[in-house]
Amino acid sequence: MAVAKADYVKFTKEMRDEYTILVPTMLPIHFKLISNVLVRYGYKIDFLEDVDGNIKESGLRYVHNDTCYPALLVIGQLINAVESGRYDKDKIALLITQTGGGCRASNYIYLLRKALKKAGYGHIPVISLNFNMLESHPGFQLTLPMLYRMLYCAFYGDLMMLMANQCRPYEKRKGDTDRVVKKWVNRLLDESSHSSTMRYSHVKKNYRLIADDFNKILGDTPRDKVKVGIVGEIYVKFSPLGNNNLEQFLLKENVEPVIPGFVDFCLYCVYNGLVDYDLYRIRPFKAFGSKFLYRFLLKKQRYIRKMMQDYYPNFMPMADFDETQKRVKGYINQGAKMGEGWLLTAEMLELISEGVNNIICTQPFGCLPNHIAGKGMMKPIKERNPGVNIVAIDYDPGATAINQENRIKLMLSNAER
Repeated sequence: MAVAKADYVKFTKEMRDEYTILVPTMLPIHFKLISNVLVRYGYKIDFLEDVDGNIKESGLRYVHNDTCYPALLVIGQLINAVESGRYDKDKIALLITQTGGGCRASNYIYLLRKALKKAGYGHIPVISLNFNMLESHPGFQLTLPMLYRMLYCAFYGDLMMLMANQCRPYEKRKGDTDRVVKKWVNRLLDESSHSSTMRYSHVKKNYRLIADDFNKILGDTPRDKVKVGIVGEIYVKFSPLGNNNLEQFLLKENVEPVIPGFVDFCLYCVYNGLVDYDLYRIRPFKAFGSKFLYRFLLKKQRYIRKMMQDYYPNFMPMADFDETQKRVKGYINQGAKMGEGWLLTAEMLELISEGVNNIICTQPFGCLPNHIAGKGMMKPIKERNPGVNIVAIDYDPGATAINQENRIKLMLSNAER
């Protein structure tokens, strides 16, 4: 039987040594560390951190404005980089994640390739970073040692993001928190470049040293500001480009932003393998692997949680995901797992259980999973949790920052009352 020829430009083994791979931003700390793992294994990587105003316009030139807003921004950022003049257009490739789920995010890679052809760069390879064997690229392979390092980069990122968000509203010297973040990002990048192995004992030591550095910033400062949780579609929840620097805006409004970690989303994706088997009795081997990986990740997360409890009350530890996923019982079925699915509801309920009664649900305009599992669940959550203050904010090319900020200010005024 003849094998159909791939209709995309593959990243070959010959390209690996000469091509620079461009990686779009989402989580500034996490993605910088994860990108460096690829450098450690011989890839030439450039992590794109620019968030200038031309990105949206570049995306609109090649992507319909009704398309998922994160796709428009990611494609705009990559096209901007290609046309920046910083790279040889015949020696670059683009890297983009591909979940393989049912929401619009699964079409990012095809939209990007279409945009490249329209712009005259159809020869540029687009590498699909996925765990569903959707595409293959001979010159780009993820090995277990690489994934192992990337895993700890995600945990490092969650720890720093969580502690930084709890420090910034209370720092006595402006910029101390960002200086600690920069110090540890640079130190971890250096360690990754020079260390041939990654020992868990050393990782745990780093966790403690990171926590100590953040704890010095707070001292005995009371944590008395209004807390505002941020949930939603993964890109606009985490990316300053996607949410118009929402965290910075909240800090200016004298409140403390609270954001669930990236590892929670990873655990959600893994846990869905167990959900599939429980609901449909399908993929038993995948369910077995999911169960093993779920327990492994949960154990690693629980270690950080236990370590952070030593710094209470200065710092609140991250949530235990196994408790988070149980909170949706009686609200929404875990079969609702398109996009962020039931995780959206679970994170709102988790925040409420931690005393964070003011929540912003960020969503791209027209995002069906968010409108069902996020905005659609606001009413039952409020009915069962009196006093909870939730607002859904749409992000799209036509939405202005001032309108978004005014809606958030109205929510904050309700919080103060």
